Amino acid sequence: MIKVHLWSGLRRLAGGAESVTVQAATVGQMFDAMIAAHPGLEPFIKAGVSVVIDGEVTAGGRNLAVKPENEIYLIQRVKGG
Repeated sequence: MIKVHLWSGLRRLAGGAESVTVQAATVGQMFDAMIAAHPGLEPFIKAGVSVVIDGEVTAGGRNLAVKPENEIYLIQRVKGG
């Protein structure tokens, strides 16, 4: 099981929880499990979110591995400019 911390705007869609715990081995599985448990998250996840793993914004896509010991945060998509 992995713990995923949510930014404040997503918390209302997860019953007010600051984080959710799901069974996943990759970022894609994590997203799928989060949507299955909290369907209201789907539009935000599908629109694009940034995943921060152990303090680093990732660019590894859905196949990037996640482990229970990782500190994982979803944040609003970080856009360059």
